[in-house]
Amino acid sequence: MLKKEYLNKDSTIKELLTYPSIKEFSKFILPLEHGYNPNSKLKDIAYLLPYHNNINTDTTLKSINYIIDRSEKGEEIFYKIYTDKEIKEDKSKANTGIFFFKGNKNAPFAIINAGGGFSYVGSIHEGFPYAIELNKRGYNAFVLQYRVEDGYRATQDLARAISYIIENKDLFEVDINNYSLWGSSAGARMVAAIGSRGLVSFGEKNYTKPNTIVMLYTGLASFTLNDPPTFMAVGDRDGIANPRVVENRFNEMKKAGLKVEFHKYKNVKHGFGLGIGTSAENWIDSAIKFWEKQSVKYEK
Repeated sequence: MLKKEYLNKDSTIKELLTYPSIKEFSKFILPLEHGYNPNSKLKDIAYLLPYHNNINTDTTLKSINYIIDRSEKGEEIFYKIYTDKEIKEDKSKANTGIFFFKGNKNAPFAIINAGGGFSYVGSIHEGFPYAIELNKRGYNAFVLQYRVEDGYRATQDLARAISYIIENKDLFEVDINNYSLWGSSAGARMVAAIGSRGLVSFGEKNYTKPNTIVMLYTGLASFTLNDPPTFMAVGDRDGIANPRVVENRFNEMKKAGLKVEFHKYKNVKHGFGLGIGTSAENWIDSAIKFWEKQSVKYEK
């Protein structure tokens, strides 16, 4: 699938940021919100992801090179979700947008929201790798770059992204009837909020809610009886999202008659990403199968 290595483990952050075909949006690929050493090598970026574990250099490089490869082939990868006027009125909106990983024409889409404690966006670990896995199965995937420091504004950005994709469905060539929202940690709180409250609560039109929510390792307990089918997973050694809270939410949702699936993985900590080399390694296959059960009528 990807035959060329554009950057390698010894390439620097500076080389990534200045790579010609992606320089317009390269600052959003790594979580650089807290500052960084431009001479840091890509194999050493774990310090940029303090809330995450199991950072995998091969996965990091695969994601970066996948983005570069598609850009080199002339695909448009990054889209603004706010107008120039909106950005002029609120400059924080300039730090938003969606990465588009194109799948098959008219296939369903997923929007992926990485975590980072609303202090950074960890898409390099739990955004782009998921999008690539979804692409392998023909699905369209979007990865959201949202505003940090404020969970409500971040969720507003997600609501806007959903609206933007639905309103530009012909541009993206996606099925808008069976979309799913994926979130990890802070991102899971965002997707759950949309699932419970809809888009109107966050300033957008009353478009259809997602038909599936995928939530990884967050301690959110609340839900509504109108929540979409929900997939939840957590590691039993998670020191940030209490596994008991996650499991209790699953039990309460199941008791309420909602469609839910829950996985707890042994010896796994918070922010495990794809979980490569751990008991959580196949979680994404389970999540995709769960989504496919929720009336996704799509011939691969």
